[in-house]
Amino acid sequence: MQKASTDNQAAAKDIKLLVLDIDGTIAGHSNNISEPVKQAIFAAQARGIQVAIATGRMYRSALRFHQDIGSTLPLMAYQGAWIQDPISQKIHRHWVVSREIAHQLLDYFEQPELRSLLSVHFYINDQLYVRELTRETKIYAERSGIIAIPVGDLRQALTNEPTKILALSDDTDVIDKLLGNLRRQYTPAELYMTTSVATFFEATNASVNKGTAIRYLAEELLGLQLANVMAIGDNFNDVEMLEYAGLGVAMGNAPTGVQAIAKWVAPSVEEDGAAVAIEKFLL
Repeated sequence: MQKASTDNQAAAKDIKLLVLDIDGTIAGHSNNISEPVKQAIFAAQARGIQVAIATGRMYRSALRFHQDIGSTLPLMAYQGAWIQDPISQKIHRHWVVSREIAHQLLDYFEQPELRSLLSVHFYINDQLYVRELTRETKIYAERSGIIAIPVGDLRQALTNEPTKILALSDDTDVIDKLLGNLRRQYTPAELYMTTSVATFFEATNASVNKGTAIRYLAEELLGLQLANVMAIGDNFNDVEMLEYAGLGVAMGNAPTGVQAIAKWVAPSVEEDGAAVAIEKFLL
């Protein structure tokens, strides 16, 4: 767990922006931010460090966490495909998946051997459209605090281009195989594919990831450099963000591949690891 070095300690005083993932990072099983984590965030803000959220969640689902921490910065949702300032309502970025690729993915998901194994989610204009309300979708919608709209044939929803496409399965082997097969079909220049939890396959515009999102926030909006950024995350959709940040921290509950690229590994989300990391480096 203790991967910190004197270099990290020296860099810590340069941090002016803290970027946090939500699920598995600041929110665990309770689906809320614990009091110790909240207090650590407030203490960092009191020291003049700005705090932002970068999440795979929908904008409307992430908003309450953004408000809970009193962030005044734009919220980076859908892995950074949708960046919006909740105060001014200005949308800084909205990058979508082409209709052509959305149709191709849907055809793939609806192959006879896959159709019954997957719950398919299309996110269009910050609304969730589904074929039907499966058990997995109901659990997801409840945790996200949103309403899923069943439409039967998802092609009917493609009058607008989706911000994100998600395929959900309780069988993690199905998701692993899906990710592997689709990464052979689409290059990184065509589609960004990741998992935010082991049961989610997620696809967005090729230019989207949390790394490009926080680079935009830090460099273009705030005039900062990567050395001024600390990021904390717990899964593969956080990798680009952790690689970009001057100080990238992985949670103790992160997969080993994610922990390996971090500068430091914090305790798990259920042990308030984000608070431990904030106190260690920023307070």
